Amino acid sequence: MFPTPKSALTPNTYAYESSPLVKPTGFREYDARWLLEKEINLMGIQALGMGLGTLIGEMGVKREIVTGHDFRSYSASVKMALVSGLMAAGCKVHDIGLCITPMAYFAQFDLDVPCVAMVTASHNDNGWTGVKMGANRPLTFGPQEMTRLKEIVLGAKFSFASGSYVFVENFPARYIADVTNRPKIKRKLKVVAACGNGTAGAFAPKVLEAIGCEVVPLDCELDHTFPRYNPNTEDMKMLHAMRDAVLLNKADVALGFDGDGDRCGVVDNEGEEIFADKVGVMLARDMSTLHKNATFVVDVKSTGLFLTDPVLKANGVKVDYWKTGHSYIKRRVNELGAVAGFEKSGHFFFNKPFGRGYDDGMIFALAVCDMLDRNPDKSMADLRKALPKTWGSPTMAPHCADEKKYGIVDSVVKHFEAMQKDGRRFCGQPIRDLVTVNGVRVTVEDGTWGLVRASSNKPELVVVVESPVSEARMREMFKSVDSVLKTYPDVGEYNQTI
Repeated sequence: MFPTPKSALTPNTYAYESSPLVKPTGFREYDARWLLEKEINLMGIQALGMGLGTLIGEMGVKREIVTGHDFRSYSASVKMALVSGLMAAGCKVHDIGLCITPMAYFAQFDLDVPCVAMVTASHNDNGWTGVKMGANRPLTFGPQEMTRLKEIVLGAKFSFASGSYVFVENFPARYIADVTNRPKIKRKLKVVAACGNGTAGAFAPKVLEAIGCEVVPLDCELDHTFPRYNPNTEDMKMLHAMRDAVLLNKADVALGFDGDGDRCGVVDNEGEEIFADKVGVMLARDMSTLHKNATFVVDVKSTGLFLTDPVLKANGVKVDYWKTGHSYIKRRVNELGAVAGFEKSGHFFFNKPFGRGYDDGMIFALAVCDMLDRNPDKSMADLRKALPKTWGSPTMAPHCADEKKYGIVDSVVKHFEAMQKDGRRFCGQPIRDLVTVNGVRVTVEDGTWGLVRASSNKPELVVVVESPVSEARMREMFKSVDSVLKTYPDVGEYNQTI
């Protein structure tokens, strides 16, 4: 028998080295993330592997799985602990080695393997580890699967069998060949490839060069200490570095990739940071000229332009606002047969003919290059300026403990529902609309809106605001939303604000 995991253990003790540590809050809505050594140890990772293998069997899926790891100092060790648990639960493990997350998703198709377990903490700071999992390509786990996995692991309800292991050599070359098996662009594009010293640095420049771009590498040397900034495409430090590189090199665009390469951020040729939801509108314009009456799925953090943009309206575009989170949007794109799905965080999901339905920062980067190629007389800044003007914030995240955040968000939702029912004003105007599919998005009479939701992968809340009227109205909305959050003592400091 395998010992039952503990929720807390003191490091450097006999108990810590002989018992699995698995803090329950690490099981998130659609993947798993912990602070290594503080919230999970390697024996706990082994238990996670056994639990995942057991769950796959329960689901009636063939116990065969792809795994890989990102470039953090401890990720290879975490992966091998996970592999030992998967094998103990009877899985045949196909290890593709160091890779970006989209490579693991691609491997499910290329190797004809049903399941995936990618060891990555994505854009989280150093010290975090985690696993993105799925058993029905191209989908990844949602709350139902994660809840059952948590029950199996924390209850040590494992099923044991004999598994096996195979290492797939040179797999990244197969992925790069697949995404670049296409015509080269005709336009001469100078592209800054920014990787924040994360895993994508080993691959992004090669992909962009293969389609005919002149590449200016920025922080592409792999360094798991992340010496300049965290590779997070929503982090203003990374976006500012991209801006400086674009202006210095007179580049056409900067494309920035997060730590595991499934997200991408954009800075235009004038050094303007374009938030990913606005790039999504630009791509939806471009793609809907090729596919009339297309459906797009966007997350609740995204700009209201998806509903109001005149070009999208003229092209007959249908838009579905859905829950934030790569698994949620991926699943919704699949359910609706949408052409693509866009998240403000920089996750982009392309269905055929553009992709296989999963999020891939490289395919998104190629879509931006193709959009510029199809508009040879327009710069990235021209395409940005062609959009109706709105003023939007970056994603802002006040600290809030995992144990507290969902309860606080539920209370905030009820607060706004009561305001709307009573006809009270918010931010100086009547409430026009509430969207409560994921937290609460409150829109007032002039179209200015604010969002509060719980982060799915960190001990934080998420706040986003936007106004189609003015920057001043956007700031007023932020102050109004923040004044509500300030009534909760458990809501702490923001990571960044406007």
